[in-house]
Amino acid sequence: MTATPAVDGWFTTGAEPRLLASRCTACANLVFPPVPADAATFCRNPACDGTENETVPLSGTGRVWSYTDAQYQPPAPYVPATEPFEPFALAAVELPEGLVVLGQVAAGYGVDDLRVGAEVELVVETLNADETGERTIWRWKPAEESR
Repeated sequence: MTATPAVDGWFTTGAEPRLLASRCTACANLVFPPVPADAATFCRNPACDGTENETVPLSGTGRVWSYTDAQYQPPAPYVPATEPFEPFALAAVELPEGLVVLGQVAAGYGVDDLRVGAEVELVVETLNADETGERTIWRWKPAEESR
């Protein structure tokens, strides 16, 4: 079965996955998610008139800035991993680059495994699968030393 990212161009896969951001070549302002290649190219920093961005990988680890659990099933196009729906944890993670990125917590972990300030690492897991293949997404996993 073929595995492809659920959102192309937002993260890499492999042994050391990374989120991908756009960085303004004039002022180095970072944005996530990255600016699509076919989008208008202007810097998202209102103090900059730059018009070019480059794609850069972000750190694979960060610290929990906040977290919560999703007690209710999100609406379509969300595809529940289980039937019936089981709640899952979400973490807002502050990366060393200064961005805070929201994502689900890795399978097997929940709010009881998280605390503000704890280190987490980026992992890639299956979001859903059907006859056309498997779609993957980034998630946050508590780092070994944080547990």
